[in-house]
Amino acid sequence: MSKILRIGGATVNQTPLDWNNNVNNIISAIEEAKAQNVLILCFPELSLTGYGCEDLFLSDWLSEKAGQYLQQVIPHCDTITVCIGLPVRFDGITYNGVCVIQNKKIIGVTLKQNLARDGVHYEPRWFDAWPAGQVKEISLAGGFIRAGDLMYEAHGIKFGFEICEDAWRKEKRPGYPLAQRGVDLIMNPSASHFAMSKSLLREREVVIDGSQAFNCVYLFVNLLGNEAGRMIYDGDIIFGQQGKLIRVNDRLSIKTFNLLWSDVNFETPAKTQIHPITDVRETNEEFIKATSLALFDYLRKSKAKGYVLSLSGGADSSLCAILIAEMVSRASRDLGWEKFCSSVGISLTHDKKEAVGALLTCAYQGTKNSSEATLVAARELAHSIGAGFHHWTIDDEVNSYEEKIEKALGRKLTWENDDIAKQNIQARTRSPIIWLLANIKQAVLLTTSNRSEGDVGYATMDGDTSGSLAPIAGIDKPFILQWLKWAEKELTYPGLSYVNNLTPTAELRPAERAQTDEKDLMPYTLLVEIEELAIRDRKSPVEVYYLLRSKPSQSIASLQLKEYIKKFFRLWAANQWKRERLAPSFHLDEINVDPRSWCRFPILSGNFRHELEELDGL
Repeated sequence: MSKILRIGGATVNQTPLDWNNNVNNIISAIEEAKAQNVLILCFPELSLTGYGCEDLFLSDWLSEKAGQYLQQVIPHCDTITVCIGLPVRFDGITYNGVCVIQNKKIIGVTLKQNLARDGVHYEPRWFDAWPAGQVKEISLAGGFIRAGDLMYEAHGIKFGFEICEDAWRKEKRPGYPLAQRGVDLIMNPSASHFAMSKSLLREREVVIDGSQAFNCVYLFVNLLGNEAGRMIYDGDIIFGQQGKLIRVNDRLSIKTFNLLWSDVNFETPAKTQIHPITDVRETNEEFIKATSLALFDYLRKSKAKGYVLSLSGGADSSLCAILIAEMVSRASRDLGWEKFCSSVGISLTHDKKEAVGALLTCAYQGTKNSSEATLVAARELAHSIGAGFHHWTIDDEVNSYEEKIEKALGRKLTWENDDIAKQNIQARTRSPIIWLLANIKQAVLLTTSNRSEGDVGYATMDGDTSGSLAPIAGIDKPFILQWLKWAEKELTYPGLSYVNNLTPTAELRPAERAQTDEKDLMPYTLLVEIEELAIRDRKSPVEVYYLLRSKPSQSIASLQLKEYIKKFFRLWAANQWKRERLAPSFHLDEINVDPRSWCRFPILSGNFRHELEELDGL
């Protein structure tokens, strides 16, 4: 056995059904790996088709076509062993597989044994789990191939696979039987969605623990980019050997593929070079890197001509504006101005503000309840980043709607009797005109609702939820507020100073009513604590109460705490229909309330009536 082998991982930014793009990314990475003298190269899970094909995985033709396009890749695998993820369907059942190509020939397909079924994952709907220890002969790419639980040999070493979820099932990890069979290298092709701080968990529990438990070299390779609209993949490539990290790449790249290799000493592991980690792990930086990548991919893949935003001067819409500015900054830096401008369909420029102006149009839509402070905040922020900015009022339209209803009802609408209706009509009236602007510009309309609002329905349906993409619906309000203060200083956005000096408010009631978000709801920090216990941890109202009361930092009186908990559960149950209609959002955190990707709840229910009665009885 050679002492040192150059092993590589290649992450690729794929798109479901974009066959030419996907194949070209794979071939480009293979050719780069060959130029770097890589001997064994691993691609991510389902990298040929994309992970997000969803119910198309149940069709016969998708797997057949994957096999056809695989034949375009095989000729490039002449001096290199290449491992590519793809769906494999036989006997009317689809399996999640990794195809191993060596000397221009498929030598086997390993099939996934454990399927992800929690959180954002619904793999058992599309795939069957392959039984451990079983092997079968199947037809693939014009030939008959061994498939199932396999181990392979190349350059004097034995290697096998754990495919994504395989590595998270502690008792059922394929690595254990592979280790008993003398494996030297385990590769893990994954489509593991991004969440802030998740990469550290992968390094520790998958790569470090795996390489130590199985006494081998371990390579984790993740997908890259906003593949299909919601999930973001960070493109993690992680090398470990016998419990030590060897090399880790810089994640969340804007490029279409990234290659990372390591010269691994299989005979004397202590002599394998350990490379310093340069990837930034700070949460605020992670967030902006992920959203920049997601917004860039969404724009280029949707073929839209930019973004439109109703900029209120508040924290949420201001964050959306900054995200676009940072997307421009980071994508142009990673790709170069020429490639960036070409990718998003704008005229060549080398000026960030000019590029932002070409891609982002904002409008402040005021009413008689809007303040001068929010107008100034919106205008100054837009001008500071170079975004297009318009300002108009909607009072005439609101008055027209109210007059028609007053005539129909035969009475005047008042704040005392019609508070919610009078608030909602203002928010809804903003929707048609901003949609008109987005349609004319052929742009993506951004909605500005955050996760805290989604929890309790503190958003007007067809108002501030109106749009085709909700980039911040996956994060909570306290995170947003602290991030904006961080960005003002660390990313040098002085225009945020106006926003950061304001108290969050919907500005839908007259000024004398002193409306604020927290007065309408509860302290945002408490809302997040209740959300984590009730939604993430699935605790009952009584359990939430006892857990919060036991916290040393809890200073809210017992009776008031009960009222806040009851308010949360009642509003959560009553507003599921709103969450069902929210625009697609990015998954950014360990929790998400989007029922189409994470947390499902009945639209009609008993609204926790009995559970809240138990809480009252304490």
